Amino acid sequence: MPVTLISGPRDAGPGEREQMLSHAAVIFEEAGIADHVRIDVPGRASGDDVTGQLRESVHPVVPALQSGSLFGDRSGLLVVDAHQLQKAEAQVIAELVEAVDPDQVVAVFVAEGSVPAPLSGVLRSRGDKIAVKKLRERDASAWLAEAARERHVRLESGAATVLLQRFGTDVAALARALDQLAVDGGTVSAEDVTGRFANRPDEPLYYLSDAIAAGHEGEALRRLEDFLEHGHPLVLLSFLEGVVRRRSLAAVAPDLETYASWVKGNPKSYPVRKVWDARSRSRSEPLRRSLDALTRADLTLKTAPEATHRITLERLTVALCRWLGK
Repeated sequence: MPVTLISGPRDAGPGEREQMLSHAAVIFEEAGIADHVRIDVPGRASGDDVTGQLRESVHPVVPALQSGSLFGDRSGLLVVDAHQLQKAEAQVIAELVEAVDPDQVVAVFVAEGSVPAPLSGVLRSRGDKIAVKKLRERDASAWLAEAARERHVRLESGAATVLLQRFGTDVAALARALDQLAVDGGTVSAEDVTGRFANRPDEPLYYLSDAIAAGHEGEALRRLEDFLEHGHPLVLLSFLEGVVRRRSLAAVAPDLETYASWVKGNPKSYPVRKVWDARSRSRSEPLRRSLDALTRADLTLKTAPEATHRITLERLTVALCRWLGK
């Protein structure tokens, strides 16, 4: 089919997103399309300039769906985060999809959750649908075993366990880890994995804040443990205080531009839009309790014995998941 909808869970993590994009890559490869146009749909309150009924960042969909390759080959279009399309944009794109020439264009829409109507109906009636389910630890374990076989890497049972503890359901990170282990070849033990990957590589703190925002206590505690391998607890508290402060400002700001000016950011940037789009979940009482808990944790870390620091941060993390999570 010239049109495909790849849908994943609403709270898709790195693993699920990697799966969705991998499906898209396979579709283009099977269609013989070496290059394609990719459009990342911004949040619905992104503040983009509007051209007609489409925001500036979404407008390239129009020429991509209306014209094929100059050399007679089929061209490709990948629309990522299609669930964030505005209603007027969904209407325009639905009309274009209905008129698309299957011999000229292959279009793939990637969405977390549902796509706005009427585009959702058109995609269901005219295209294929691929559903990506929420990855669980057992799913990641099965994926890991198959990926290791493909790379001719033999994992001892303990090695697989440690890899899943280090990387969870993030199959993209697991793939990179296996690629590194494959260079050495042979059998990989738990000690090999521990020695090579003391912590999740290049893991920024926003992974922890994302887990908190999603209310995933287990994932947040794993991210906390990873950070504490090498990071200082007070750095973590400062970061979390900034997260709560930004959510508090977004909750009271009258519009996106005002909020962006308060945090000295660009209203079109992803970090600013991410907090702004989540403002409806930021209620005053949970935010107040979060700030109070951060203050008490800061006092504990500065005055109490070091043996109490980890349990303090673990309790704080669980509390923030419950107050700030979905």
